[in-house]
Amino acid sequence: MRSASPGLDRREAEVYAKLKPALPQHVAIIMDGNGRWARRRHLPRVAGHRAGVAAVRSTVETAARIHIPALTLYAFSAENWKRPGAEVSFLMRLLRHYLAEQLPTLMRNNIRLDYIGRIHELPADVQERMCQARTETSGNSGMVLTLALNYGSRGELVDAVSSLVSKAATNGGFEHLKVSEEAIAQQLYTCHLPELDMVIRTSGEMRLSNFLLWQAAYAEIYVTEKLWPDFRGIDLLTAILEYQKRERRYGGISAQ
Repeated sequence: MRSASPGLDRREAEVYAKLKPALPQHVAIIMDGNGRWARRRHLPRVAGHRAGVAAVRSTVETAARIHIPALTLYAFSAENWKRPGAEVSFLMRLLRHYLAEQLPTLMRNNIRLDYIGRIHELPADVQERMCQARTETSGNSGMVLTLALNYGSRGELVDAVSSLVSKAATNGGFEHLKVSEEAIAQQLYTCHLPELDMVIRTSGEMRLSNFLLWQAAYAEIYVTEKLWPDFRGIDLLTAILEYQKRERRYGGISAQ
């Protein structure tokens, strides 16, 4: 058990003190429920997205303070383009605003920002702001915060296989093509990150929604009924506490 809390509030510190030393190295979150949060309050959907920024801020800061090495947030899926154009435009504006407004917070918490997904398909002004934020934080040595934007796991696997085929064609032809789990893993967007230990999903939905399907093969999945705008750092700590109660056997048995 832990005795000291790294800058947490009282309630967070109480949960933190119960944690074992071995924290997950990579946590990913499916941030779901913004629309339902707004609907229950008779507000437009964009109000839920705006409220979700506070959840991002609290969760990211808590993760950095307890020294989680990697946190990945499912911010905008490849399927989200199907939403009404006005909502998509709002989400792009909200992303630009977040990257500008939260940069001091990222720097203060020594967080390095990165992205996964088909970033080149995002609007040019969004890409520019993303590049600026990534460059500004590139010298930080703490937690890696990865935003999954225009991301879909099936598309990631297609891109990984396409990369293998392209490299084989460049390096002497397809007779040199060698496909293995290791080869595919090295071409994934997340190849530079630790193995995924835990996936958290808010809003009570019991599905992965095309998020990190390969990486989540042996990840622990934690589902909470809380809608994303209501999620805070203490909820992250509670999820990690539950994670530490589980036995990860990777197909083996307890005796092994």
